Amino acid sequence: MNFQHTEDRRMLADTLNRFVSEQYGFEMRDKIAGSAEGFSQDMWARFAELGIVGALFDEAHGGFDGDGFAIAVVFEQLGRGLVVEPFLDALMVGQIVARAGNEAQQALLAEVMSGAKIVALAHGEPHSRYEASRVTARAVRDAEGWRLNGAKAVVQQGEHAQVLLVSARTAGADDAEDGISLFLVPRDAPGVHVRGYGKIDGGRAAEVSLDDVRLDAAALVGHEGDGYAALEYGIACGVLALCGEALGAMEVAKDHTLEYLRTRKQFGVPIGSFQALQHRMADLLLEIEQARSALINAAAALQGERMARERAISAAKYSMGRIGARVAEECIQLHGGIGMTWELPLAHYAKRLVMIDHQLGDEDHHLARYIALGRALA
Repeated sequence: MNFQHTEDRRMLADTLNRFVSEQYGFEMRDKIAGSAEGFSQDMWARFAELGIVGALFDEAHGGFDGDGFAIAVVFEQLGRGLVVEPFLDALMVGQIVARAGNEAQQALLAEVMSGAKIVALAHGEPHSRYEASRVTARAVRDAEGWRLNGAKAVVQQGEHAQVLLVSARTAGADDAEDGISLFLVPRDAPGVHVRGYGKIDGGRAAEVSLDDVRLDAAALVGHEGDGYAALEYGIACGVLALCGEALGAMEVAKDHTLEYLRTRKQFGVPIGSFQALQHRMADLLLEIEQARSALINAAAALQGERMARERAISAAKYSMGRIGARVAEECIQLHGGIGMTWELPLAHYAKRLVMIDHQLGDEDHHLARYIALGRALA
């Protein structure tokens, strides 16, 4: 297998890295992340104008690439800058609509890629515990279309998304894969209640309640009760993206720590000359390369056979959770007390690495899932 990126992807990575380093410095990011909106509409439009959102989708749907390696490249650079704009949900919702939506619904993709419309995936629920098939929100068909009731938790940028992609059960048990349907719901539809809050690592999310929300028949994405396959693929894209983001954040944390070891002096010499610290840093570099290998494996498997894809995705997320926590801890310890200060970018990278582990399934969840998928193949 050739692990070298194509010329187009190298140019994409260089362009995005240059834009983030020049236009999205730490002070700018900190200001945006702590703002009332939790992201910048202007920055989102500029990212879209550069073609960064379009790179997450294939040419058949108006994008430029869209395979696993393109997603990994984009999110690795976003992770280097701790970018808080709503790329993750644009990716997941877009991939689900591209996979299951009809021609009229897929027109939404052009608006997402242009930055004109913000979308959010409203799938997780207060008691779902990362299980993608556990959906208790209900959709009932009536003479006018559909009525939705239920609650969704931690909807990224739920306050500012114009469209929510909502999962709701139309048949089956609460944890069954069959019977899950998907709906495009305007955020301002009557009965949609959104309570926003700031996240610990910057940006904003929301709790969404659906109280007798009425939708016409055209809101259904794909076939009734058959939404799980598209949902699972969209979430797989999201997990891959988070793994790429984690790798980018690890690289920056590593670079900051190496620079600190070279410049911080004790007993008249740089502390990086102490053999004990050299050994710890060498171990950390090996761990980061292992994380990179897991990301490459997941990116290569994304568009392959379902079981191989899901195992590779869970293996990568498990690796990123374990290694990300170690990178965060080691880099802070190697900095000493200054590593915990809010003014130092490292503390923010460490916090983001820890929180990535809890998005779309934590380390324990994906390890158990990887084992269960392996037993299903046996």
